[in-house]
Amino acid sequence: MIFPLEYKVVGTASARPCGDKVYFLSRYLIREMVNGLELLEVNPDPAGEGLMRDILDVRVLARPEEIRVYPGKVQINDRAKLVRLASESRSRCTIFTGLDEHVTFVLDPDPGAFITVQVYDVTPPRPTLSAAIRDLEETGIFGELDVTFSHNLRDISQVKADVYPCRASGFQKTLDADLMLGGETVAGCMTASQLFRECYGEDFELRDICPVGMVIDEPFIARCCRSEREGIGIYGGKFGAVVHWGASPRRVYDAVVELLRQWRERS
Repeated sequence: MIFPLEYKVVGTASARPCGDKVYFLSRYLIREMVNGLELLEVNPDPAGEGLMRDILDVRVLARPEEIRVYPGKVQINDRAKLVRLASESRSRCTIFTGLDEHVTFVLDPDPGAFITVQVYDVTPPRPTLSAAIRDLEETGIFGELDVTFSHNLRDISQVKADVYPCRASGFQKTLDADLMLGGETVAGCMTASQLFRECYGEDFELRDICPVGMVIDEPFIARCCRSEREGIGIYGGKFGAVVHWGASPRRVYDAVVELLRQWRERS
């Protein structure tokens, strides 16, 4: 797969104001042909001077019949999405136009070149970790990390219980707002269990809904309401990151960066 890390190395060759010279940063050119577009790899003279350089050699990477232009504009920095879209196009090369009119391409797309991080979260209410990651993806901030995410969400309303964690989730009977009588089945976690014991004693059954308990694949990222469990390491035999229930998008991003760094070192 060829997918330039920076679109500044991709140029277009619709006109030739400087003859056969090319901009000194260019490594790839998209050239207009009679029957479509052609993708070239170029090698500007490193010993040259000025913005425009002589070309030492040229290689054709894709011909018009192998190229598809993606309709509409995209967030160029969302690399995982572009590779997926290129794979779906069934063409060797897909050319994309960014929101700022810059262009890039994906040649011979290979989604397997990306690390997939498993995301574990629960709903209702809003699965804040999963949602934060999706929102961050839209900005393209994960672009340079070559990562994709697989979201694993558990609907806790499907857990058969008498009591649920909190009113914010929309449940009628919750541990944070109702009096317990004893003998209840509680959909909760370590914190819910501790709260029940401190207030009512031992007469209850816990059905664990903590996202960390959902983990079956690695590398992963999950959220938990226990700050002492935050960090990167081995949880239930799987390597991953745990962030606090209320972690900000910045802390989520930092956790993903460090998770991938350590995962690559382990590999």
